[in-house]
Amino acid sequence: MAQRVLVLNASYEPLQLISVRRALILLLQEKAELVEAAMQQLRAQSVTYSVPLVIRLVRYIRIPRQLRLPCSRRAVFARDRETCQYCGQQPGRNNLTMDHVIPRSQGGQTTWENVVTACRDCNHRKGGRTPEQANMVLLSTPRQPQYLAFALLGELERHDVWRKYAYT
Repeated sequence: MAQRVLVLNASYEPLQLISVRRALILLLQEKAELVEAAMQQLRAQSVTYSVPLVIRLVRYIRIPRQLRLPCSRRAVFARDRETCQYCGQQPGRNNLTMDHVIPRSQGGQTTWENVVTACRDCNHRKGGRTPEQANMVLLSTPRQPQYLAFALLGELERHDVWRKYAYT
């Protein structure tokens, strides 16, 4: 996998991940400033650059706050931080499922407000029932994420340097 660089808005809000090449172009055009760099160096004929890990845009980019993110399995896992919303365990992505709070068999839809992350055991125990019918309690009420960089959360938490920018 090619190395990527975290781009922060002027307000230090995470925006996106880009290639090292694109990050260097933004730095050279003075559209961004270097926030954190790796120990590695990129060498040109007469100059050496540090490999950027995090850059910050010089000018603030206004992003619409009413961003409607699609409700997908990966996004639900990221919202719930890969944690079962019934028992609180984190058994790993391969052992997690997406559970409909109100089952589809009872008219439930696949929406942010009706799906949660569940481990296989809890999902099996709940079956085609609501949490109340199964005598199970949700750890948190599911809702659509409002956080702008929500789509990046899973990625940011996987990289030690980026983790501190996940919740600015």
